[in-house]
Amino acid sequence: MWLFGRKGPSGFSSSSTAEEVTQGIDGTGLTAIVTGASSGIGTETARVLALRGVHVIMGVRNVAAGRDVKEAIVKEIPTAKVDTMELDLSSMASVRKFAADFSSSGHPLNLLINNAGIMATPFMLSKDNIELQFATNHIGHFLLTNLLLDTMKKAARTSKREGRIINVSSEAHRYTYKEGIQFDKINDQSGYSNFAAYGQSKLANVLHANELAKSLKVDGVDITANSLHPGAIVTNLFRHMGPISGLVNIFGKIALKNVQQGAATTCYVALHPQVKGRSGEYFKDSNIGQASAHGRNAELAKKLWDFSMKMVK
Repeated sequence: MWLFGRKGPSGFSSSSTAEEVTQGIDGTGLTAIVTGASSGIGTETARVLALRGVHVIMGVRNVAAGRDVKEAIVKEIPTAKVDTMELDLSSMASVRKFAADFSSSGHPLNLLINNAGIMATPFMLSKDNIELQFATNHIGHFLLTNLLLDTMKKAARTSKREGRIINVSSEAHRYTYKEGIQFDKINDQSGYSNFAAYGQSKLANVLHANELAKSLKVDGVDITANSLHPGAIVTNLFRHMGPISGLVNIFGKIALKNVQQGAATTCYVALHPQVKGRSGEYFKDSNIGQASAHGRNAELAKKLWDFSMKMVK
């Protein structure tokens, strides 16, 4: 519970807010993409990055909601540089279009925050016939990252500033299927568990960041890749969980983080100088944490990478 948050080595705790962990940091000259920025911690992440001078591109499925968020941010912070672009992570065609449009805009890219997610949905397939949580939470972000990597490498070289890729995972990555990732049963409805499938997709976020960190190191580029747990937060992620949703709204205000606290770890990993050079780490409460045994399994990470590459062709 954030109520009892003790400060970690970073000087921050589970009750620190996104504004607190970025206090005094100047992000002017940086450009960030934040996926899922039209609600919840994505909105707060976009707002705080804009507050620190970062040019924020919000990748949103609901463009009208995205425009409302942009207007609210600019109203509060008249100097904010915020743009919205349509992005549906459950559709590879949408991801490819977003990446192509972004690349042709000529903007550099310093920070890629893979934040969007859905949670514990009933069994459904995406437009590409992939189980919806795996498609949205992992495959969409995997493809997006791959398509934007050259733009990020170029920005890191020309700006002489470290690029950072951040996968917003969850402690739920510990509660997945027994084997971690069900490679041969990704789309199998018969053994489907909505929460284990969510855990599987969040484990994939951790493994993706770890394998990416390794390959960036081999390439010798100044870009880091990390994953994180934002904390248990009162957001609309719980909307598919029936009676639990109501309980979350009642008790969550006492026991869970608010959105300002929920966006803190993302903003910390995106901007804080303490994180410079740190790659392949799992953060929680604005400190380095430890992922599950599956989340630290290098063979599983490599297998997932190859599997995902085949899926995105």
